[in-house]
Amino acid sequence: MSVMKKPAWLAAALLATLALPLGRVATAETVLRVKPSGDVRTLDPLLGSDSMARNFGYMIYDTLLAVDADLAIRPQMAESWTRSEDGKVWTFTLRPGLMFSDGTAVTAEDVAASLKRWAQNDGMGQQLLARGAVFEAANARTFRLTLNQPWGLVLEALGKPGAPVPFIMPARVAATPPGQAVTDQTGSGPFMFRAEEWRAGDRLVFIRNPHYQPRAEPASGLAGGKVARVDRVEWRIMPDQQTAIDALRKGEIDIAEDIPADLLPLLARDRNVTVARQDEVGVAQQIRLNNTQPPFNNPLLRQALLVAVNGQQFLDAVMSDPSQGRVCQSFYICSSPLYTTAGWPAPDLERARELVRRSGYDGTPAVLLDAAENSNIHAFTVVADALLRSIGIKTDVQAMDWATVVARRQSREPVSRNGWSIFISGPGGLDMMEPLSHLGLRSNCERAWFGWPCDERLEALRARFADTADLEGRKVIAAEIQARALETVPYVPIGVQYQLRAHRAELTGVINPPAPVYWNIGRR
Repeated sequence: MSVMKKPAWLAAALLATLALPLGRVATAETVLRVKPSGDVRTLDPLLGSDSMARNFGYMIYDTLLAVDADLAIRPQMAESWTRSEDGKVWTFTLRPGLMFSDGTAVTAEDVAASLKRWAQNDGMGQQLLARGAVFEAANARTFRLTLNQPWGLVLEALGKPGAPVPFIMPARVAATPPGQAVTDQTGSGPFMFRAEEWRAGDRLVFIRNPHYQPRAEPASGLAGGKVARVDRVEWRIMPDQQTAIDALRKGEIDIAEDIPADLLPLLARDRNVTVARQDEVGVAQQIRLNNTQPPFNNPLLRQALLVAVNGQQFLDAVMSDPSQGRVCQSFYICSSPLYTTAGWPAPDLERARELVRRSGYDGTPAVLLDAAENSNIHAFTVVADALLRSIGIKTDVQAMDWATVVARRQSREPVSRNGWSIFISGPGGLDMMEPLSHLGLRSNCERAWFGWPCDERLEALRARFADTADLEGRKVIAAEIQARALETVPYVPIGVQYQLRAHRAELTGVINPPAPVYWNIGRR
């Protein structure tokens, strides 16, 4: 009896199937396609405060601690911790089985090196260093943080969700100087970055990290089980919002971040699309001023702009539904327990013009960096331009994409040499809750956020705040900080705005922590 010979392709397929691990079934690759709120210019989230770099970081890195949906600190890579009786020594034990995306074990040495690098770039980290912080490994799974004086915000610092986030990377990568970008994206998180598929201005690609061990508890905020339920996540860079909305409605992408209010009616009529807030804290929209170069190195001009700004006028330019944002006449975001309107001036254009006259303004134009592809920033820039001109300040609005703004705002040159005067940004509201992690209030000169405000008195108040244990005492100092900031004006608040995200209705497990994340998401 003759035996029918199997075709070569069928034999190969059978061999491939037999080679699969037991319990695993060969299935088609699952892909989640996302239109993020902007492009990614730097792949090093510890280098600065850019929100897109932070979002990139959450894809490929994990953290020692994290905040849950109630903003409470929870263990993440940590299994447990203890504090010495005098409050100066903190000892952390890592969860067993933690691995980097290259298959090597995560050790206490990696954690110590990562936190040491992070601390040099972050406001709260710098407070730790000012208290003599020493990060050192005791053994493979245990590391210690030793201070020369107790500090009550250690856990809040190590679990902070705002940029720069204390992400954990291999010690060999964390050895990169704090002011230099890392070139190795070996991560500790649920996804891996596919550098070979990165096309700047077009897409970034992430795949499931097979070595990642999620926590057992459900995902909550930025804490809990970060389970990658898809094989691949693609970030599609789409500067044109209408193009993105059309792609979402056709099913060509699954999620679109940061939906402008004027396009919401299109989505409201589509049963296949769900629209919701990206998070419940919101973003702190603000006018960031270059304190180091004319014209806004003059504090009277900064005060003039503060007095001129009516936040509602700005918000009305981008939203029709009042529930999408609110004015916060404070340097603290509306939901902060430290929120206060004490001393805040009412909008007064005539007073603003008088301050411009008193300043001795010489006519140097204010260069506004306009991220024109971002409908919110563009609209705010248009309003700011008209407002500046109305109080007697000349302007030069320069259109570019957000990635270019991120690069350009690092320049400390005069406006005549490709410098800048103003850019408008919306850092996450968690970065504006209290003075220590507050990006906008930091006034430690060259170590401050872009614009580099420099004021010893404000920094001394921030240090006092850090050493105050009770909430009522902190509220008093927070009010003093606001009073001083109203004199120095490191930036001008606009208001809080709730970002909206739209996604295909068949998606499940979409969560809304303070940063957009893409673990826990599957399909019906």
